[in-house]
Amino acid sequence: MLTPLKREFIEFMLASDVLRFGQFKTKSGRLSPYFVNTGNYRTGAQSAKLGEFYAQFIKDTCGDNFDALFGPAYKGIPLVTSAAGALARVHDIDKPFFFNRKEAKDHGEGGNLVGYQPKDGDKVIIVEDVITAGTAIRETIPALKAAADVKVTDMFISVNRCEIGQDPTTTAVLEVKKDFGIEVHALVTVADIREYLKEQPGNEEHLAAMDEYMKKYCIL
Repeated sequence: MLTPLKREFIEFMLASDVLRFGQFKTKSGRLSPYFVNTGNYRTGAQSAKLGEFYAQFIKDTCGDNFDALFGPAYKGIPLVTSAAGALARVHDIDKPFFFNRKEAKDHGEGGNLVGYQPKDGDKVIIVEDVITAGTAIRETIPALKAAADVKVTDMFISVNRCEIGQDPTTTAVLEVKKDFGIEVHALVTVADIREYLKEQPGNEEHLAAMDEYMKKYCIL
């Protein structure tokens, strides 16, 4: 169901040139009729607003029942930073955050984690942009587990594309839950985006492309 908050977030992504329609190759290699590029958030106001969307979602879902927030490189870095800031600023939930480097640093303090250094037993939540085929999360979890014996309980993303994962009978999001025990929470889903498109006039071509893509790759 397209709630007012979901509609507001979709319109925020459109206004920020983050949600686009056309033809795009995703990390999974699929040609998608829409794309979510959180790298297009580029102003202080956008970052602050985005952080507030995530922070409200995290508070409503987890409260303050976690020890740290983690943002996978690269797009998760600004997301986790803005979310952590909004949690402290708006909700008085001041939690440490950290992120990884793609390549480990071989000088100074070394290592591939920046910010908070996780400890055994920490409950960590992940802040990310989207999950398409689940490729990125499979790279992220080993890096976290190599740093400390943390428990990753929840993951917050902008868009659940509801796409099949490595197993064509289930979605990448459900695979993440099955393989890692992580609950994935999305601000909006591909079905919400389609419903929003349907409400707006002149989107027949995009709707047809969305329907074809969803029929081929999505499980709703």
